[in-house]
Amino acid sequence: MLRQKPEPGEPPTVSVQNLSITYRTTFEKVPTFKSAIVRLGRGERAIREVLAVQDMSFEVPRGTAMGIIGANGAGKSTLMRALAGVLPPTRGRIEVRGKISSLLALGVGFNGMLSGRENVILGGLAAGLSREAVNQRAQEIAEFAELTEFMDMPMRTYSSGMFQRLAFSVSVHMDPDILLIDEALSAGDASFKVKASEKMNELMSSARAMFLVSHSLGSIQQMCNDCIWIHKGKLMMHDTPERCIKAYTTFLEVGENAFTLDDF
Repeated sequence: MLRQKPEPGEPPTVSVQNLSITYRTTFEKVPTFKSAIVRLGRGERAIREVLAVQDMSFEVPRGTAMGIIGANGAGKSTLMRALAGVLPPTRGRIEVRGKISSLLALGVGFNGMLSGRENVILGGLAAGLSREAVNQRAQEIAEFAELTEFMDMPMRTYSSGMFQRLAFSVSVHMDPDILLIDEALSAGDASFKVKASEKMNELMSSARAMFLVSHSLGSIQQMCNDCIWIHKGKLMMHDTPERCIKAYTTFLEVGENAFTLDDF
């Protein structure tokens, strides 16, 4: 659990205001040769808009460990990518006070032709660390990931487990103010998961805020002190983990037709 408490009058660490994110993608349920020829002749493409996040607003004070729950396709990962600055809002805005470290798609940005050490150094420099700090951090990362003897080998030679361990280690050794975690505790084997969980607890004691997306409701209840439930891009509920989980599990048992947004 996070130990920091906000000072009176302190602005929130993260503020999400009327956030909407819309994807535009080509889509057709049952494409036919005739419809394809007709669209080709007209210079048209079948376009579908996906409302991934819809008019969402909430604030996260310093010291908050925020759990994010919802079914697959609810918009949880889209929201996390927006918080990380990867996806721009279609409407609304996000205000973030602090440095973010993201455990979203582990290892995105790694170059397989470069060694593990070279990838770590490039990532550290891009994050604004000095060359000296990067070199010191690279050794710590290698030891934590249990890859000391492999750090100077090209990452294309790594197994999937080695790749994940290094990606996780890089993310948690960047001294973040705000930590974004999207099911990242699944990285590595059983012994590494224990070490990863201990590292997460250590980080949560010093970070300003933490966001955790997980289908493990027990993890949300154990590690978080605040929670939001998302369904089809809409914020259904913002309350304690216990209350959100209770409402969400009831929703799953009864079915969405039994509820409206007004119920929450």
